[in-house]
Amino acid sequence: MVTVGLAFISALVGWSATAALAAYAQRRPGVAAIGWLVAALGMTVGLSAAVIGAMFDFGELTFRLLQIGISLLGPLYMAWGAFEYGVRSPRGVFTSRLLLSAFTIVPLVVLSVDRVSTRFGDTFPALGDHYDLIPRSLVNVTQVVAAVLLVTAVAAVARRASAHRNADLAVLGLVSLATVLSVLVGRFGLGLVGPLLMLGAVAALWCAAAMVARPRRDPYDDDDYYDDYDDVAEDTEDELPEEPVRRKRRNADPYDDYYDGPPTRQAPPAKLRGVITIYTLADGQGPGFDRLADAVVAQVAEREPDTLLFACHTVPSAPSQRIVYAIYRDELAQEEHEQQPHVVEFARIGANHVVATNVIELSLAGASASDGLAGLLMPR
Repeated sequence: MVTVGLAFISALVGWSATAALAAYAQRRPGVAAIGWLVAALGMTVGLSAAVIGAMFDFGELTFRLLQIGISLLGPLYMAWGAFEYGVRSPRGVFTSRLLLSAFTIVPLVVLSVDRVSTRFGDTFPALGDHYDLIPRSLVNVTQVVAAVLLVTAVAAVARRASAHRNADLAVLGLVSLATVLSVLVGRFGLGLVGPLLMLGAVAALWCAAAMVARPRRDPYDDDDYYDDYDDVAEDTEDELPEEPVRRKRRNADPYDDYYDGPPTRQAPPAKLRGVITIYTLADGQGPGFDRLADAVVAQVAEREPDTLLFACHTVPSAPSQRIVYAIYRDELAQEEHEQQPHVVEFARIGANHVVATNVIELSLAGASASDGLAGLLMPR
């Protein structure tokens, strides 16, 4: 009866965690949340079958459901969710999704139909005691893949400079703990300890998902961040090579009259340079990136007279993309822009929000624009 009670509590907590993860996935949609929801559902169905097995002794069906949930679907989808949460490489994400499909379908079919020995008791049965070589091998390979996904995710977060790195590592630590506990129970059964460990696995996954779903205090939403950002520019203002560069350009450029001309400056089209940068943002990183972009646009407008145009656009049809385009007076102006402290800081901090960047460099062949365009987009 003790086993029945522990199994029932584990299943009850499992269903509660599954409902909570479903709510978290709606509140903060993401691929990782879906992966963890599938893992929780798989483990909970297995634990529910275990309640029946503990009451009336395990049979072929309850054994299969338990092992599919805690040895296959639980570890694999917890690890895949961790990978999606921690890794921002599009190629790596694509590869993990291919692996997920392969290591879900084939092992699931084999574990569902392969022969099992029918000598069971009322405690959690171990995988190796009842499955033959082929299903055991498939589960072993799947769990190795899950371990690789987890280690890769932890390594990616650990080496990434991010204000939320410690919190992200805590999330991945809890998911890793849940995965290890689930694998141990599936492999060894562990008698009365098995239900307790599965209770810990479900609780750890629940806590990890709750940490992800909880609204975080964005460091870029803090006025102190903007103060610090402005301080960087102010502290380096005296160091900016603006005057020496202008003297250099006056000596080399026959169009030096433009520097003392009216606010709407002109430049020979053959010398103008343009750059379009397309950013693909990570899930939920749009607001932080937008605040950072607003700050750098303001700095460019104030401090870079030879950056003739600098604008950041959202893409209504692709919410995770941002397009930044810039027009410079000439190649030297572009080089000067790229060396500015606020631009360097934008590139450094912006990397925490971005999963991919595409840069297109342009040489202007011809153009038409209204006189007020620069004034509207880049007020001096």
